[in-house]
Amino acid sequence: MPAPIRVGVCSWADETLTKVWYPKGVKSGEDRLRYYAERFDVVEANSTYYRLPEPHLVENWTARTPEDFTMHVKAFGVMTRHPVKVEQLPTDLRDVPTDARGRVDRPPREYRAEVFRRFHDALEPLRATGKLGGILMQFPPYVVYKPQSFEYLEWAQGQLQGDSMLVEFRHASWLDEENRADTLRFLEEHGMAYVIVDAPQTNGRNVLPTLAAATSRTGYVRFHGRNAATWNKRTGSAAERFDYLYSEDELREWVPRLRELAGETETVYAMFNNNGRSAMQSPSPFESTVETGAEPGVVAQAPTNAQMLKRFLSET
Repeated sequence: MPAPIRVGVCSWADETLTKVWYPKGVKSGEDRLRYYAERFDVVEANSTYYRLPEPHLVENWTARTPEDFTMHVKAFGVMTRHPVKVEQLPTDLRDVPTDARGRVDRPPREYRAEVFRRFHDALEPLRATGKLGGILMQFPPYVVYKPQSFEYLEWAQGQLQGDSMLVEFRHASWLDEENRADTLRFLEEHGMAYVIVDAPQTNGRNVLPTLAAATSRTGYVRFHGRNAATWNKRTGSAAERFDYLYSEDELREWVPRLRELAGETETVYAMFNNNGRSAMQSPSPFESTVETGAEPGVVAQAPTNAQMLKRFLSET
């Protein structure tokens, strides 16, 4: 029997969602998460990339979602070797080497281990209720295919203490023809889930080709949009980079791919990270009828595309 395919969004508190998707009366953090969880059964927690999660906040997430809900949690930047400003750290962790821009710079391994420990401990409410999905380890483009990177992946997995590790690469070297088999073999041997990306194919080294591969019991796809014009833009927000509304044809192309993944795994997740807003021709079966702060015919891309994909998957 094929695995279930669960569809969701890579945030529930995104600015576009708060201004375009949620009804006018849904304003508090609690109301938004409950509203989201009535429509989707899986989400990514994105705020944890910017700051270590607070245990009381995770307790709230757990209490505000149904029993069968799954929350994947994005790793804090220090865990994935991203540049993190000192002020993003708890006050007692700010005594650490920094670069000229005040960002954590090559901290000792023991320091990273403490960050992993606090991150892990904070997620216990989700873990205890069976709602914790995987830990999204999204690595920056300068983490490339080389022995030291493999060593870090293995070490980081140990620091997760048994939590599922979802690995998203952002440098094409991992899937170069001469490296692809080794990369996938390593992930499979260690039970790490390869995160499939749907992104603009710019031929740049900071975007991977779209390879639908499963290396663990979990199939995982992140839809970043296909906006080649903004992918490498140095200015503007992340919403500008991921500003893209998938067409029906583009999403229908994914239906057989997702079903193939479902035949190879225990669960498949299709998560939408396109976080802008778009005009959609009305009337459309995918356009919300609730009153929001948006202009008529304007939709939030991620939940709209997620609902589209859910419908296409249910058609046959």
